[in-house]
Amino acid sequence: MALLPLLLPQADLLFDPAFLPTAEADTLLTQLTAEVTWEQRAIRLFGQEVPQPRLTAWYGDPAARYTYSGLSWEPRPWTPVLLCLRQRIEAATSSTFNSVLLNYYRDGRDSMGWHADDEPELGPAPVIASLSLGATRRFRLRPRAGLAHAPLGLDLHSGSLLLMRGATQRHWQHALPKTARPLGPRLNLTFRWVEAA
Repeated sequence: MALLPLLLPQADLLFDPAFLPTAEADTLLTQLTAEVTWEQRAIRLFGQEVPQPRLTAWYGDPAARYTYSGLSWEPRPWTPVLLCLRQRIEAATSSTFNSVLLNYYRDGRDSMGWHADDEPELGPAPVIASLSLGATRRFRLRPRAGLAHAPLGLDLHSGSLLLMRGATQRHWQHALPKTARPLGPRLNLTFRWVEAA
């Protein structure tokens, strides 16, 4: 399949539910889970430091330093697998990326809260390519203040690719909520372009 538009006001979203074949996505999940250097960093929440409810890793070009939620990241060098995925996704999206944030959700209790990827180093109209591997999870989008529209839920299957660009981050927030359903692991890779400091 190809990337097809998702109609949402004040957003520019493209989606391919089967960017990678299932067998390849399963192989990548196993390989990346084993070879990536995972961290569980602490974030400040309501005045207390708590561990992030997922494992994370940051890879990229040497100058692709990134800060979000008060955490600063120095990129680890690209692995051959991540470099190959970057090149394939760049070709599919006609975009250029110099970094990737990996989030490892070990089960349904791991999650990502509401946020927008609007940090200054991502620029005014960031292009973010989100590749999902493993268990299907419901990705949520909700409008930011000033935009009247119903929230959207989108099931991200293994091998799917979601491209967010244009004004999306200015007008919408997204999240990956917890779920009580028994689920296997999920790995999400978000390829980005980070401006050098």
